[in-house]
Amino acid sequence: MHKSHSFYEEVLTDAIPEPTKLKSVRLISAGTMNQSVLLDTDKGALFLKSNHLPSSDMFLQEIKGLTLLHKHAPLQIPKTIGAGRIASQNYMLIEWIHGGYPNASYWKNLGHGLAELHMATSPQFGLDEDNYIAALPQRNTFNNNWPDFFAEERLEPMAGKAYYDGLISKDFYKKLQQVYPKLKDLIPNEKPSLLHGDLWSGNVIVNTKGDPCLIDPAIYFGHREMDLAFSKLFGGFRSEFYEAYHEIFPLEPDFESRVDIHNLYPLLVHLNLFGQSYLPGIKKVVKKLL
Repeated sequence: MHKSHSFYEEVLTDAIPEPTKLKSVRLISAGTMNQSVLLDTDKGALFLKSNHLPSSDMFLQEIKGLTLLHKHAPLQIPKTIGAGRIASQNYMLIEWIHGGYPNASYWKNLGHGLAELHMATSPQFGLDEDNYIAALPQRNTFNNNWPDFFAEERLEPMAGKAYYDGLISKDFYKKLQQVYPKLKDLIPNEKPSLLHGDLWSGNVIVNTKGDPCLIDPAIYFGHREMDLAFSKLFGGFRSEFYEAYHEIFPLEPDFESRVDIHNLYPLLVHLNLFGQSYLPGIKKVVKKLL
């Protein structure tokens, strides 16, 4: 349902120190979780996302993710304005990215930009705070070892939730856990990279210059193949993107053979968010690994 103008005016007052006049509101999307609107103000166009979820820090974590991406990525990232809670509603206010059409260098720029982002590193895998992927909590407890982090902070929390919610059987849950000890022999050892964390085609938009812009991150320092694998899960990334990435930061040999392993995490996320239509894909990967 479209919210009243009074809520939008309260957001502008809460997020922007100087008085800001609201000219008009345009609904962008109204899903089961979030509502997104374009606010036209005397200070320009702003993007507002809001929800009624009890987790009051979800948008604060998204703001932090965008801020960290802005610091390390050469790509355009929406400028952050503020996040908070008004009565029972959470909100996030950021720069509105006016859309355009991809230019001739779009995929090359995206590949180079992601490679440069991945060059930002950390002593350990994880992040100093937990955050979210979509509406699901994402644990980021630091770990020196990627296979352990991937098993303990990514696969196990999502598999455990799926079992608890009746989306997978106990037998399959136990079978999935048998994959964890195998990870150390399947994934090459690399330094932690700053990841977007939710890199599919819907989270890359085009600005007016035709250049790529990253939105909706679920950041952490992880294995960089996670972002590359996720980009293949739902299509939408052209071969020029991978070629350009490889020019800047070549992947270890046989990356394609590891894509399904990395994508167990986003598939489990989608299983928990959207139901059992994602289960056959998970079972296929687990069967192959065992």
